[in-house]
Amino acid sequence: MPEQQNSPTSQRPALQTQDTLDAVHLSGTLNSDGVAALHTDQPSVRQGKGHDALQPAMEGTSDTRDFVESADEKGDSDDTIEDYDDLQLDPDTLVANSRLSVDQSFRPSAGPGTASTSIGGGGEKGAANGIHTKRNSIQIRLEKTDRKGRYILTADDPEIRELLKKGVERERMESSDKKPRVRFRDLVFTRQFTTFDRQNPASADSPFFGFFTLFWIAMVLLFFQVAMRNWRDYGSILGNNEIMRMMFSRDVVVVGLTDIVMCAATFEGYFFQILVQKGYINWAKGGWVFQNVWQSLYLAAVVGWTYFRDWPWSHTIFAVLHGLVFVMKQHSYAFYNGYLSGVYRRRALLEKKLHQLQAMEPVSSPLSSPRASQHHDPLASGVDLHDLTKKADRSSATKRRPSMGHRTSTNLNVEESDVASVASAISAGSTINVDQMQTFEQIIRTEIDDLTKELNGKSLDGRNTYPHNLRLFNFADYLCLPTLVYELDYPRQDKINWWYVLEKTTATFGVMCVMMVISQAFIYPPVAKTVQWKEAGMPIEERWREFPFIVSDMLFPLLLEQLLSWYLIWECILNVLAELTRFADRGFYGAWWNSVTWDQYARDWNRPVHNFLLRHVYHSTISSFHLSRNAATFVTFLLSALVHEMVLAILFKKVRGYLFWMQLLQMPLVAVSRSKLLRGRTVLGNVIFWMGLFVGPSFLTSLYLVI
Repeated sequence: MPEQQNSPTSQRPALQTQDTLDAVHLSGTLNSDGVAALHTDQPSVRQGKGHDALQPAMEGTSDTRDFVESADEKGDSDDTIEDYDDLQLDPDTLVANSRLSVDQSFRPSAGPGTASTSIGGGGEKGAANGIHTKRNSIQIRLEKTDRKGRYILTADDPEIRELLKKGVERERMESSDKKPRVRFRDLVFTRQFTTFDRQNPASADSPFFGFFTLFWIAMVLLFFQVAMRNWRDYGSILGNNEIMRMMFSRDVVVVGLTDIVMCAATFEGYFFQILVQKGYINWAKGGWVFQNVWQSLYLAAVVGWTYFRDWPWSHTIFAVLHGLVFVMKQHSYAFYNGYLSGVYRRRALLEKKLHQLQAMEPVSSPLSSPRASQHHDPLASGVDLHDLTKKADRSSATKRRPSMGHRTSTNLNVEESDVASVASAISAGSTINVDQMQTFEQIIRTEIDDLTKELNGKSLDGRNTYPHNLRLFNFADYLCLPTLVYELDYPRQDKINWWYVLEKTTATFGVMCVMMVISQAFIYPPVAKTVQWKEAGMPIEERWREFPFIVSDMLFPLLLEQLLSWYLIWECILNVLAELTRFADRGFYGAWWNSVTWDQYARDWNRPVHNFLLRHVYHSTISSFHLSRNAATFVTFLLSALVHEMVLAILFKKVRGYLFWMQLLQMPLVAVSRSKLLRGRTVLGNVIFWMGLFVGPSFLTSLYLVI
């Protein structure tokens, strides 16, 4: 259960004191009626895995930092990271539930004991040693009932209420041995702040707060040191100012116009989905092929334009990266709405079948009577109505849903499900009695309700349910949001804090100035030196002898540039966009600096891209092409490596493949990190990670420059 408010949470406003119970730790079970049976627990380690109806609801969240399992509950299996083996994938969908991140399971603080899973997550780590450790928690409200020890769980946050509801629903499904159908939208957005945001209370309480302050003091002092030296030697704080002249000497207006054209071209996805919804184009038969061809041509046009204009690296990187963002946004918008178009068509078909059923005249006597048997021919429809009725009655008695077909299937003749059997009986004009009519109507209505729920998605007010979401403003709003995954609705703030916008905008330009000075003082000289070597015709052997010194010269500058670039984009720019659009989910990154494996770093350093790859690449290859988990992981890494290599090939105007093979090398490194050699050795794993991040950029950049 949630920990009391001993420490502020980074996710939601603090509850009032009168809304909490006077207990340090609560445990219990959540019944299917939404009432929790709770009792106070001593902070001791409990053996075994506690039963918790909320835990399955947490498994579909994209915010993996708030909902954490204890390390020992996960065990020592290799499947603790992104394990999707237990998912039952619907081949008609393109995504399944995203699993919990297991960042916390690799922390050194994880004790040897076993703690029960709770909403607060993390268990009582270190409790066996008498050490109280802070745990993440989510805020819920416990309302007393007339029975002692029984409480009704509610929450002010609508996302938490939805999670509680899903927990009860999944508990009911599990109790009836019926697994829920996988939904396309099982990626939860929730209100949260970024780790380094001043609005995040956890940042002020961090024991490393002083190091964060020290880092920025060091950056400011470095800026002034280099600026003063440049002013003394060159009369300018930027020295000879080659980088600034290169960036703004030509085609600045052309770059801006190019970006406007790229943005306008993305509206193809909106108009195309209008045609799909109107029925002019069938998404399943050819619409998705056209969309993929368009996206390929779009990206090829962006890359070709940068080559044609022969832009400097700054213009090229901006255009290509922004073009990739637009491609991912188009893909997510098109494929989600294309999927919903199939769901919409199926619901319309079942509603038509329901009207046909209601128009039928049932017989008043049972089908077993001589009179009814004169009108009924079971071979006419190929459906055993008596057996179907008994199955439906058993499902109703156990509160289980009838079997359903694929969500986008409209060919009921080849589908094997109760709904298809009922539709076949209706089409054949089979004679049914009153009880069977009611049963069949219940089967169809259950399927229609399920499809309607899918079409409603996360739209709480109903304004953005499909197809009402296909509005020009909705698409334009999505283009501006700092996310690459399209949803019908997102959590929003009530208003815009313009002082916050000013703060982050100022930080954006301040960080850019620091990056400019570092690039000019420490990166431009070795880069210019390698260019001079090639222009002078220096043999490759001599350049190889200078290679280690080039790597050494750029070690610290490139590390600083990498850190500052990450902070600039994921902390400053994305937060500005989020505030301007009132986008409340600021989970743009996780604690990637604590990574002990490369796949953990890949998940945490860039959450928007990770969520896109998880939904539209990883799960898409599993559900659509029936690949295994390992094969889907390889495809995801392969695509990511190809895109990164493409960017460097455009930047350096040559294809070498160094970064491509280095990224693919991460997969065996991940396997090694899960082996007995490194498993559980968090400090060693983090050292290896930082060594790779420290040396890797300088080594790769030097390869592209020298060779």
